[in-house]
Amino acid sequence: MDLFEYQARDLFAKHGVPVLAGEVIDTPEAAREATERLGGKAVVKAQVKVGGRGKAGGVKLAADPTDAVEKAGQILGMDIKGHTVHKVMLAQTADIAEEYYVSFLLDRTNRTFLAMASVEGGMEIEEVAATKPEALAKIAVDANEGVTPEKAREIVDAANFPEDVKDGIAEALQKLWTVFVEEDALLVEVNPLIKSGDGKIIALDGKVSLDENADFRQPEHEALEDKAAANPLEAAAKAKNLNYVKLDGEVGIIGNGAGLVMSTLDVVAYAGENHGGVKPANFLDIGGGASAEVMANGLEIILGDPDVKSVFVNVFGGITACDEVANGIVQALELLKSKGENVSKPLVVRLDGNNAELGRKILSDANHPLVQRVDTMDGAADKAAELAAAK
Repeated sequence: MDLFEYQARDLFAKHGVPVLAGEVIDTPEAAREATERLGGKAVVKAQVKVGGRGKAGGVKLAADPTDAVEKAGQILGMDIKGHTVHKVMLAQTADIAEEYYVSFLLDRTNRTFLAMASVEGGMEIEEVAATKPEALAKIAVDANEGVTPEKAREIVDAANFPEDVKDGIAEALQKLWTVFVEEDALLVEVNPLIKSGDGKIIALDGKVSLDENADFRQPEHEALEDKAAANPLEAAAKAKNLNYVKLDGEVGIIGNGAGLVMSTLDVVAYAGENHGGVKPANFLDIGGGASAEVMANGLEIILGDPDVKSVFVNVFGGITACDEVANGIVQALELLKSKGENVSKPLVVRLDGNNAELGRKILSDANHPLVQRVDTMDGAADKAAELAAAK
């Protein structure tokens, strides 16, 4: 989960990382009093989860409270790379002497954590890495040791920070590592980390990505979720504890096991090339021990997607018994009918493995007009794509 800048700033402050005062508003007029509280002038910053805000006009300096109202009005409602600005942060102004870059991230390739630091702060780090790779220090961090004072000193030395700021930056790095570990983050980035005119080290801007797999031990992170921007289908699926991702396509997909579902997406995409370019509409894994209730919940989510024209249920019975899946399909259709919903999207079902014959019999006995059985994966994918193209 990516955080807004103001949320990252709050996490920094929670763990003692030096930051400037700031307030978040969602109406232009609210900028007046906020700016007064911040000392009479402020930096007005668009709150969107995308880089390049400054170049897009989403960061402006307000000279006084009236100017802040005007600047906030200009930024609120802006479109920045497809993201609409609904909130702005008014931040205390800073006397910037130098700008630096620091970050911690998960290095999946090398199966470790990585610290990155550069004296070339204030610009996009991808540009620094591409044009001046020698200016970007990369230091592996052992998860068991973390960022000790010695490791922090290694990072600042590798990045060639000026001697007069090395101690301050090393201290900030240790606190940022605390944010990274205690908040279960995948990325903690500060750009720029500044040296102010009076020599202080301050995190002027922050970017944090949290690991959603750690939500079970970070219940307070739920409050950080941007529910207004969440896809309603994904939100509904999450509420039902379903592993669902919305995609751009027309064939709804349900399978048991991530590997099988990924294979199903590929097979449907391939089959769709013969039917006008039809594509998968979602990823939905009902898991290895799915019950009839889970199957019913998943089908209800997918049938509620207006983009879906047909549904492909692809199940290989192992822990999941095919008769449970078949019962789930029948129950889901009955549930939707009882709610008064008009279910008109055809279902193509392929069952194989544990209790497959019983599952097929359950579907045959139900004889639902929307359900078609196809006993091979390729054949079922082709039929689902054909039905979607015909809608």
